[in-house]
Amino acid sequence: MNRSSLALLAAALLIAGLAPLAFPFLQFVLTIALAKGFAALGVALLLRAGLISLGHAMFYAVGAYAAAFLAKSLGFTDMMGLIVAATIVSGLCGLLVGLFLVRYRAIFFAMLNLAVSMVVFALLSKLYGLTGGTDGMAVAVPTLFGLTLTKEGSDTVLFYLALVLAAGLGLVVHRYLKSPLGHALSAVHSNEVRLEYLGVSAASTLLTAYTISATLAGLGGAIAALSIGHVLPEFAFWTQSGQLVLTAVLGGISGIAGPFLGAAFLEGVHTLAVGTVADAWNLIVGAVLLVVIFFLPRGLFGLIEKIAGRKTQAGETEL
Repeated sequence: MNRSSLALLAAALLIAGLAPLAFPFLQFVLTIALAKGFAALGVALLLRAGLISLGHAMFYAVGAYAAAFLAKSLGFTDMMGLIVAATIVSGLCGLLVGLFLVRYRAIFFAMLNLAVSMVVFALLSKLYGLTGGTDGMAVAVPTLFGLTLTKEGSDTVLFYLALVLAAGLGLVVHRYLKSPLGHALSAVHSNEVRLEYLGVSAASTLLTAYTISATLAGLGGAIAALSIGHVLPEFAFWTQSGQLVLTAVLGGISGIAGPFLGAAFLEGVHTLAVGTVADAWNLIVGAVLLVVIFFLPRGLFGLIEKIAGRKTQAGETEL
């Protein structure tokens, strides 16, 4: 990532942080975009290994329900504690599921993820005593280090916390992808046999990536639960998983910021479409997506890289 790209991303973070001050309604939209961006980043990690997860929303739902269960049933209400605990639970679930799924590739991997996610969806819908069934679970306004917050104050803290986490964890994931383990992840897609000949276990590499991916999705689910104040079984439905894949591809998997850009773009278009033409918002969103897919094959982040590259070349020419 060159300096121009870093400058553009820093500007994007600054704009995102200041936008709610001018347009308060954007705070909720951007918080949900960040939540889905974490989950889409997890999907993008697997895409680097050539694996498509059609059921990754299950970990998004696990994070959301873990936060809701801890708050409602155990009386644990601290915002930071809920996010950390829900994220850990999602990571552990990812580790357990990954032990079974990383042995498969291609369509088998995709469909098995879908099958497991639908089992999770069914359990969330039917276990009324634990999950509230199809009615879901309410999530009370969390506290912060013992301080009682209003809903408005909680949403503001949550938004800026999510923004800081996006920047910090984005840097961590970037370093991971640049490490030998990250390069091994890409090698699984390009030449898994050669990777094994070099003494690197493809299964261990994928299990690490799958666990990180599930952890990121669970983090997004916890943030969404605290922001919305309610969780539903639909969080784990297959359409949600498909949206996460679309978000990752739309934003571009060549850079860490891609999934977040894709999530912000989708949430923004959806909000404008619903507010403008409520009866035809699906048509508008679909048309916009087709334009992006056809004219931006490397996603939104690819466009940013292209612009940054041109500016760098222009500066070198002037020198």
